[in-house]
Amino acid sequence: MAHTELELDSVDFITIGTVGPKGRRQFYLQGGTSTEVISLTIEKEQARAVAESLSELLDDLLRRNPQLSGDTSDMVKLNMELRDPIEPRFRVGQFGVGYNPDRDMILIEAIELLGLSSLQQDDDTTADTEQPSVVRFWVTRPQLRALCVHTQNVVRQGRVDPQSNGRMLYYWT
Repeated sequence: MAHTELELDSVDFITIGTVGPKGRRQFYLQGGTSTEVISLTIEKEQARAVAESLSELLDDLLRRNPQLSGDTSDMVKLNMELRDPIEPRFRVGQFGVGYNPDRDMILIEAIELLGLSSLQQDDDTTADTEQPSVVRFWVTRPQLRALCVHTQNVVRQGRVDPQSNGRMLYYWT
């Protein structure tokens, strides 16, 4: 895939959701505006880690800046369902997060996971010039809090025994 950089400077929505049955769910990070929807493939553990990290960031912002409103009553109005079409641009390998205090907005940066095959090519010039694609979502604190709460619920909806990780377990007595 060719290197692209997309920035949605102030999204109308941001969510993490799944498609598929338990044990084979595919996780997506999705954000967009009224005219553009961007879907990215992520792993379940990435979803969990992102929700925990962003929740800690929000809590830290409120501790450091008591004048910020911690009101999240608007969260119940947010639609946290995935939007169609769900056509992922790429699989996320790394996340970055930032905060702009002047705008009171949080940046979520998703960086493409480059495949091992592209890193092990004989042609060093191709491997050296390949750069990951990047998508940046600018979100409000209430949107981010809703994302964290929703994502924690989505992750918990998995298999009863997540240690089985989709493998058959045999027990002998």
